[in-house]
Amino acid sequence: MDSVGLMIGWTLRIGITMSSLIIIFGLILFYAEGQSGYEADRYPTHIKDIMQGCFALKPYGVILMGLLALMLTPVFRVGISIIAFLIEKDYLYTVITLIVFSILIISFYIGRMA
Repeated sequence: MDSVGLMIGWTLRIGITMSSLIIIFGLILFYAEGQSGYEADRYPTHIKDIMQGCFALKPYGVILMGLLALMLTPVFRVGISIIAFLIEKDYLYTVITLIVFSILIISFYIGRMA
């Protein structure tokens, strides 16, 4: 396997491992505290609120941060792929990957509006 494939593979492994560890830490906090860290029926829905909850070590905020990291891992992988294809001077795959990256970013934006 070439170095680009290895780099992309490691990006996925690291992203999944980090997000799993964050979620597990949030679950440990949840079981230790016995509550989510938020008032009843009030949970963070925006990235800023999730990050604040995570840094305040609110169990649900930490779990959501892990889930956010898990969702962003493939997006980061596509970004790494763009750079890798540019380094290899493979412009056709660079353009295709840029289109995929644009679709991912647009879908996040549209999903945020809904």
